[in-house]
Amino acid sequence: MSDSIVIIPTYNEKENIEKIIRAVFGLEKKFDILVIDDGSPDGTAAIVKKLMADEFSDRLHILERSGKLGLGTAYIMGFKWSLKQGYDFIFEMDADFSHDPNDLPHLYAATHDESYDVAIGSRYVSGVNVVNWPIGRVLMSYFASKYVRFVTGFKVHDTTAGFVCYRRKVLETINLDAIRFKGYGFQIEMKFTSYKIGFKIKEVPVIFVNRREGVSKMSGGIFGEAFFGVMRLRLDGWFKKYPKLK
Repeated sequence: MSDSIVIIPTYNEKENIEKIIRAVFGLEKKFDILVIDDGSPDGTAAIVKKLMADEFSDRLHILERSGKLGLGTAYIMGFKWSLKQGYDFIFEMDADFSHDPNDLPHLYAATHDESYDVAIGSRYVSGVNVVNWPIGRVLMSYFASKYVRFVTGFKVHDTTAGFVCYRRKVLETINLDAIRFKGYGFQIEMKFTSYKIGFKIKEVPVIFVNRREGVSKMSGGIFGEAFFGVMRLRLDGWFKKYPKLK
């Protein structure tokens, strides 16, 4: 068993799922994979199960849910499963190649070698590093992170990034059942909570590429959750008692 696991939430990713699995398993550094599928009607889960049966029974895992229950709840389920299985470095990554699997070792190095607690694959720590994104999405994502920094005082440049590595102790310390948000708000809340507890965070420059195959699952609702949720996080920062580092 590897010390690292990559959690990949899926919904209708049949065009990408086998390719992303093989790309991760083709890396020199060994990573295991946990797919969390939200009842994809296109057969995504069946593709994963066939790969498990034919080739990757010891490295590939799947949890299936009954429907689209939210990105945040998928990751919370994956975090709990990964902790129970004994993994020390737990990654979030999309299935659509917007997160380059070749950057996984860089996030691992930041946590394993440099002793950071959270490593964020950041689009904005060194300019704006996105490829083939519609300009509206670029502006929305970029200014969302600027808005978070302004309201909360949180100094991370890419607060909404979904390409992240957490050390085990971070997820053990955070009360995962108390995380409220599901979409972009979930990503912000996890990073902000890590910061308020006192964990060390590093942003690793990466390039995000817009998906080439399949359909985006983005919606206006998750941006709305993030916009109003940030105000709640600001209040939490003033009044909430966060766990203390041991």
